[in-house]
Amino acid sequence: MAPMGIRLSPLGVAVFCLLGVGVFYHLYAGVLSSRLAAFRQRRTVDLRDLLAVSLEAAQLGGIEVKRVRGDNKLEEKSKGKTREGANELLTMGDLQSHRKMFNLIKNTFPDITVNSEELDKVVDRSVAWSRTIPLEIQNMIKENRDVPAESVTVWIDPLDATQEYTENLVKYVTTMVCVAVDGKPVIGVIHQPFSRITAWGFVGEGSNARPRSSYNINTPKVVVSRSHSGKVKSYVRDAFGNSTTIIEAGGAGYKVLSLLDVPTSEAGSIDQADIYLHITFIKKWDICAGAALLNAVEGHMTTLKGEDIDYSEIPLNKGGLVASVGVDHKAILQRLPSWDPEEH
Repeated sequence: MAPMGIRLSPLGVAVFCLLGVGVFYHLYAGVLSSRLAAFRQRRTVDLRDLLAVSLEAAQLGGIEVKRVRGDNKLEEKSKGKTREGANELLTMGDLQSHRKMFNLIKNTFPDITVNSEELDKVVDRSVAWSRTIPLEIQNMIKENRDVPAESVTVWIDPLDATQEYTENLVKYVTTMVCVAVDGKPVIGVIHQPFSRITAWGFVGEGSNARPRSSYNINTPKVVVSRSHSGKVKSYVRDAFGNSTTIIEAGGAGYKVLSLLDVPTSEAGSIDQADIYLHITFIKKWDICAGAALLNAVEGHMTTLKGEDIDYSEIPLNKGGLVASVGVDHKAILQRLPSWDPEEH
């Protein structure tokens, strides 16, 4: 007897095909879903790791800053002038530091936004994080803290106080990294390459710096810019009186350190101030790290009107700034004369 064949009606063929498509769809959807879940998981950032990377980046940049200065091959040139007419300088120290700092952070965390003072297209895939978390960070910050990568903006200043760097006034020079989450400064690192001072702070978690034991805001010492001062001296005296001591210094990072007790035996090389004031425009890579560091020790950095500064996108802060720690910040703001940096 001839073997029996299986014959499917057109309807049976259609049902079979539909079932096959359904099975394939569910299999594909499951694979796609798992891949999307993994992708979403990869797009988070552990802020404790990012603090360690920021610390390493600032110190790596500092090595380049010292090397270029020691070789005396600055190759300085002007990027233009500020609104006050001061030269904005660029040196090989700025560029080489940028290349190390920017590439280290982007190679480690490719999904986050990194803004640097220097615009440079050199890509160096060989710059890699050591995967080391310093003991002082491990001891202070016990747990990981994950945030979405798209919420993170990193601001780096590869060489703060370039003018002073060219004049060999190296105590003012710093390299800085700031991590902002949803526009709020959360992690700040300020490193002094020539004195081996590295101060860091993580808001809500801790810092290796702290406020000094006392401050005087009745007749304060006010630190201001030596190269972008504008009319700040008369402004300070109008606010606090003619007996106010005004300290002219280079670099926003240095000025923030002057408000703090920093972790080093060489701290005597840093001036001690009670208030930091700036009344002209200033870039956010200059001030974000200081803002985070101060916030981590319950200090403040605001505009002259007392407004918080957003660190998400636009690089220019047009509201001036006043910074303090260990004192009543609102009391300082109340003594400041009305001033609009955009009109001066």
